[in-house]
Amino acid sequence: MHSNHTISVPRTAHYSTIGEAGDQTRFFWIACHGYGQLAQDFIQPFRAIAAADTFILAPEGLSRFYWGGFTGKPVASWMTREGRLHEIADYSNYLTTLYDLFLGLMQPDVHIILLGFSQGCATQMRWAMRTFPAFHHLIFWAGSIPEDLDYRPRLGYLSDKSLHFVYGNQDQFLTPERVAQQRELIRANGLEVREHTFEGKHTVEEEPLKQLAERIRNGS
Repeated sequence: MHSNHTISVPRTAHYSTIGEAGDQTRFFWIACHGYGQLAQDFIQPFRAIAAADTFILAPEGLSRFYWGGFTGKPVASWMTREGRLHEIADYSNYLTTLYDLFLGLMQPDVHIILLGFSQGCATQMRWAMRTFPAFHHLIFWAGSIPEDLDYRPRLGYLSDKSLHFVYGNQDQFLTPERVAQQRELIRANGLEVREHTFEGKHTVEEEPLKQLAERIRNGS
């Protein structure tokens, strides 16, 4: 017989940034990558929205592994189904630590935009539903909201926030059936989500990102 146990330990986390967080910051982006990516690579398209008044933070998932075998490139993931509740708690604590650290450097009226790509969509939503951070926009880019959460008791929290569903019309993972499932899940939970499509695949493309950032900047 054996017993399984858990223990919480300090560890080193990685993140990438564009810009500087300070009194001049008007737009604070927190962008979570998808499965099998690194923050330093994922953040590259966000250079297209870099500006003196914009600070972009890309946290990296706490679990690293080799893509495609032992000789593959090191990449990261947010969670797996094994020990999933502990992993959700760990990355939620991690995101809150980063959020509090940088938000403390900015003015109280800074505009906060959360973006998740692919697996990062569920990461952002689980964090939001667990810790209820202040934010203005939540962008699900090429990914879905978690199906196992009940959003209806939290509609008051989400009522003054803008939610966006963004995907490419050639996305190999978001089939028409999966898009329809996402729409039904959104409808069934009483959520209001704006839908945006672009010419492209399962990636964060610079041009649609710039267009969305401009809409947010203009308050539209």
